[in-house]
Amino acid sequence: MTEKTDARITRAFQRQKWPDIQSSNSWSIFKIMAEFVEGYEILAKIGPCISIFGSARTKAEHAHYILAEEIARKLSTQGWGIITGGGPGIMEAGNKGVKDAKGKSVGLNINLPFEQTHNAFIDSDKLINFDYFFVRKVMFMKYAQGFVILPGGFGTLDEMFEALTLVQTNKGAKFPIVLVGTKFWTGLMDWIKSTLLDGHEYISAEDLDLFKIVDTSDEVVEAISEFYEKYDIDINF
Repeated sequence: MTEKTDARITRAFQRQKWPDIQSSNSWSIFKIMAEFVEGYEILAKIGPCISIFGSARTKAEHAHYILAEEIARKLSTQGWGIITGGGPGIMEAGNKGVKDAKGKSVGLNINLPFEQTHNAFIDSDKLINFDYFFVRKVMFMKYAQGFVILPGGFGTLDEMFEALTLVQTNKGAKFPIVLVGTKFWTGLMDWIKSTLLDGHEYISAEDLDLFKIVDTSDEVVEAISEFYEKYDIDINF
């Protein structure tokens, strides 16, 4: 444990006066509200978009980076805007692909003390910086009409399960959720089926139909196109 982490834990358990706690919480509410308002005002003006999730640690020469760039480019040529987390890795690849196609490139960047600054491929009027993960995640879910999830870590898994939960519980519309990389996702999906479904019945069999696993950019585009072919979608960029 680092000294910085140790000091942070110590501060969390320090005895505070009730007025100090009230004051701190009140000002936090205003900061949270401000982030919601900024997000709503900017993103309400965009057209139909796909959110692309994936690791911030993926290097530009990695096959996953190249694939994410290709996916974004192909979706953009079909008229979709692309929303990413605004940072490096897969997020950068997504913004770069749509920028190359001269599409609409949205970045929802999170301010982190150690890792993330926004990438250079986001439209300047569509870059939003967040301090709160939960506000940022609302924007991902509220303003996307589909989700493409490439390999990633805890943050990617959090975003994937958020999308799945909203669709499963009917808190969000049934949008397409496409996982990219059979080899990467198979172990997790086998566990979901064998443990959550067969072992404990914590999910229903039909929940396995909430997502689709593919390997190529063409399969991603096809999955999203097939989902929307029966709808009259106005791609208005």
